[in-house]
Order: sequence, then structure tokens, then C-alpha cells
Amino acid sequence: MRVVVAGSSGFIGTALVAALRRDGHEVGRLVRRPAAAPDEFGWDPARAQVPERALRGADAVVNLCGAGIGSRRWNGSYKQELRDSRITPTDVLAGAVAAAGVPTLINASGVSYYDGTGDRVVTETSPPGTGFLSTLCRDWENATQPAAAAGTRVVRLRSALVLSRHGGLLKMLEPLYSLGLGGRLGNGRQYMPWISLADEIGAILFALTHESVSGPVNTTGPAPVTNAEFTRALARIMHRPAALVVPSIALRAVVGEFADEAILHGPRAIPAALEQAGYEFQHRTIGQALTSVFQR
Repeated sequence: MRVVVAGSSGFIGTALVAALRRDGHEVGRLVRRPAAAPDEFGWDPARAQVPERALRGADAVVNLCGAGIGSRRWNGSYKQELRDSRITPTDVLAGAVAAAGVPTLINASGVSYYDGTGDRVVTETSPPGTGFLSTLCRDWENATQPAAAAGTRVVRLRSALVLSRHGGLLKMLEPLYSLGLGGRLGNGRQYMPWISLADEIGAILFALTHESVSGPVNTTGPAPVTNAEFTRALARIMHRPAALVVPSIALRAVVGEFADEAILHGPRAIPAALEQAGYEFQHRTIGQALTSVFQR
């Protein structure tokens, strides 16, 4: 297959490109700068410019674009950046995919589509939440509509916390736990849907090669855990104590609105669509996933 990847420089995109090449696929990378390698194609979402030759002969496009949700404290301008870095590029790319007749578009989204759901289990058929992140995910997914309307098979990845030492939350937590400063966040009863990096990449590869997979797909581990359970598992794997408790009020003071949107509340989401399609997880429990991270 010839697969074109947007957002290939992040830790998920980097791992995906390596896996595609390992499996013998041809990879093209869309970059927001002048192309500097034979497999790169410069594009400018703000000007709705996608080089026609970038998508020529492509079997699939994978769009992983988006500014980091927790990279900065939220304010009005950064929340707008979170939207602009996702919705505009997706709309432009979906239009280009439609024009080029690319058969498959796999587009990133997030499990925050559902808001926090307490103990209630949610699947891909559950309704969206109403918070900022839920609205962002809904609008992000809707931006793929030009491709879907043209007959492209569109897969919308509602990704959970991806476990890797190279990026995401785990990269920030590891040094704290190493110093014995790990601990529960808030009351610890909120769910933290997770997935190993290997299964995140595995799910994308599975979606690329299985035409029965389309629409929303929860890329989450099959056994979601609460924050307290995650904390205990990480402390056990790292052989460090995690007796501290970070009160909700302190989290809100430090990170503001992000605390309520993404830290103190989370959906108990399960990967119903992936399992129904026959995907076999490499890591089915949080213990297996964390062990795979720290044994490498």
C-alpha cells in the first residue's frame, strides 16, 4: 500500500511510519515546511494547499495532526489553537482526499468525545458529551465529512491515553514516580482509558487493512481502569511508592479548566468496534501495557 501520513513527527506518527515501512508499505509524509526528503510533501492547511502529487496513487491517508491537549495551560487563544490545529487541517485534507479519490482516510480523534461517564461503560454508539473537549472531538470528526460524502471509507480513531516513555502523560509522570512523588489525582475514582503504543499502532494498521472497519473506533485497552488503579499499577511496575494525593483544588489551581476536562473526569470507554472486527490486543491489561513500556 501507499500510505500518506500527516502529523508524522509526533511520537505516534513516528512509530506509525516505522511500522508501515517495516511491513513493506510505501510512506509519504505531509509536512508544514519545505520538503527536505524524497518522501516529504510540503502542505499548507491555512491556505488549503495540498500538493496533488502527494496523494496521487495513495491507497490511504492517515491524519494525526493536532496541537498537544495538555501542552500548555488553557486560555481562550490556546483553546482556539487546539481547534484550528485539528479542524482546519482535517477539513482541507478530507477535501483533497475526496478530490484525489483516495479509498481510505483514517483520522485522529479522542476518547474525550464522551466526557466523563463515571462507572457507565461507553462504546462507539454512545452519545457525545457537552464539554470543550467533547465538542472539539465532535467537530473534528465532522470535518472528515467531505471525504465520507465522496465515498471514501473514513475511520475516526477515538484514542485513549497512549502509553509510551517517548510522549504523552507517561513521559511526564515517569520522573515524578522515579523520585517517589507519584500519587492519586483527586479522589482517584475517575476512569483513565488507556492503550499501549503497540496497540495504538496495531489498531491503525488493522484499520488500514480491514475494509469492514469504518466510522468511530475506540482505540482503548479492553480493561479500562480508574486513576487509583492506574497509580497503583505504575508504582508497582516502577518499584516506587505512590502514596501522595494531589487534591482536586490543587490540580485546578495549577492547570485550570484542563483538570476538569481531562484529569478529574474520564469515560469508561471500551473498544467494542475493534473487538467485533477481530482485532487481537497485544496488551489487554494495564499491567501488561506498563510492563511492555518499562521492560524495553
